[in-house]
Amino acid sequence: MLTLADFLEALMGIRPELTSHGVMNRLIPEVTIDSRQVIPGALFVALPGQRVDGHDFVAQAFQNGADFALVQQDMSTRLAAGQYQLLDLRPTDLPGNEVIKRWLNSLSPESSDQPICLWVEDSLKALQQVARFWRRKLNVRVIGITGSVGKSTTKELVAEVLSQRYRTLKNLGNLNNEIGLPLTLLSLTGGYQRAVLEMGFYVPGEIAFLCDLALPHVGVVTNIGTVHAERAGSQEEIARGKSELIQALPPAPDGVAVLNHDDPLVKKMAEVTKAQVLFYGMTPEADLWADQVEGLGLEGIRFRLHYQDEVLYLRVPLIGRHSVQTALRAAAVGLVEGLTWQEIVAGLRSGSTQLRLMAVRAKSGALILDDTYNASPESVLAALNLLHELKERRSPGRKIAVLGDMLELGIYEQRGHEMVGIRAAQVVDLLITVGERGRMMADAAVQAGFPADAVVVLDTTQQAVEFLHQALLPDDIVLVKGSRGMRMERVVAALEYEA
Repeated sequence: MLTLADFLEALMGIRPELTSHGVMNRLIPEVTIDSRQVIPGALFVALPGQRVDGHDFVAQAFQNGADFALVQQDMSTRLAAGQYQLLDLRPTDLPGNEVIKRWLNSLSPESSDQPICLWVEDSLKALQQVARFWRRKLNVRVIGITGSVGKSTTKELVAEVLSQRYRTLKNLGNLNNEIGLPLTLLSLTGGYQRAVLEMGFYVPGEIAFLCDLALPHVGVVTNIGTVHAERAGSQEEIARGKSELIQALPPAPDGVAVLNHDDPLVKKMAEVTKAQVLFYGMTPEADLWADQVEGLGLEGIRFRLHYQDEVLYLRVPLIGRHSVQTALRAAAVGLVEGLTWQEIVAGLRSGSTQLRLMAVRAKSGALILDDTYNASPESVLAALNLLHELKERRSPGRKIAVLGDMLELGIYEQRGHEMVGIRAAQVVDLLITVGERGRMMADAAVQAGFPADAVVVLDTTQQAVEFLHQALLPDDIVLVKGSRGMRMERVVAALEYEA
């Protein structure tokens, strides 16, 4: 487990000489940026922000049991003198070991157990530097996952599969950026054999930076969509950014790129890597492929899987036909990492995989499909396809889509909303849009032949809640989805609250 001596070695570039000193061997069981969630002995990283400054919460972190705080500001006005020790690690003319030696000599027996503020020039860069150091000390194979849609569910299922044999770490929640990924790396210990790391992308160079921290052996790319196009640019530019993961992989046989054969932009990434390439997809041209896919509604999916001379018939608890791609990615990683088919199938069938879509009941009895985590044209189309599957298999009730604006689409904004509107016209009985961009969906649906009196255009989630309270019938199935900034989860919460 990470110790203070490790932390200082990472920051100073040299191992402290007095590692036998008790304080040097104090363990750091967790590194966190949330003062409310510290555990005893944790290190709290104080990050300055536009709205909240983490330095204002160092005292709370210490009160909650943190032993260390990584800071970039003078804490003398925020913390009472005599209640903490300060170790100034900012650049100085003194050798690193001399700085540590003088600090250790200044400690009294009473103060050696006090919380310690580690003062650096930039707390985020220091966090990343320590994470880079710690990753290189541990013998663990890393699986990196990126893509526009499906990377979080893929991360969960890949971790589930690998856990059938290996002790496996994964990012918690959406800790997939320049802050979250270092925090995940610092939770590694020598007992882990695999780490499954989701890598987010907003600007060129970001994934290359994350790969420099994590040193992935296996890279999985789900697809290239339009999400975050407002910041990242065109799909081609997004593809270049995502391909940074594939370019960072070591040469074959140690490095393996798991690529979506059905996505031309992902398939092309095979040209930029020296790693072995394993293609997955829905056609025999892929190395690992599936056919005879059948959606079973909320009961999962059934499909036939092909790999080399083997054919397997599978049923897994993933929702929607599109989820077969998620299963293929997880199976591919399992094969790359040497698992047997028995282990892979057990992982795919595990019921503990965290899915983004949840089904809840409203007071009226209607079934609410909560897919409100985020939205892009690709993910909304997949959710509408699931609604279509349910329409084919379930009760005679209405199929209703409550769709909020899809944000950050850039040049794809109008086309993306229109694509969703056209598909909704083919699937739903009632379309409710929320937000100004939702009007594009509504107009496209009507132009595609959908009855105008079956479209409700609203401005706010509160209006959607009020309308649904009056309109929902017991047999209705309602899909609720939209970008995170639209706060569509409020609709689900308000309907579920009365259940």
